[in-house]
Amino acid sequence: MRYLESMTGLLEKALQRIEALSREEQDAMASQILETLDDEEAWSRQFRDKPEVLRSLAQEALEEHRRGETRPLDELIG
Repeated sequence: MRYLESMTGLLEKALQRIEALSREEQDAMASQILETLDDEEAWSRQFRDKPEVLRSLAQEALEEHRRGETRPLDELIG
């Protein structure tokens, strides 16, 4: 099924799988997707409207790294 010509193959595959679910499961998946998109939009808006927040977080992360308080990401998820 082709929803939009600009849709990626992966998104199209995901939507095809969702389409096979019950209406209740489709609504649950749609709610999760919309919530994630809303969260991402809120983060983007916060950093766009208050760039000093992002600079502050970046500075804090760099200072933690310099103090040796960070670990490689693959150690955390591996």
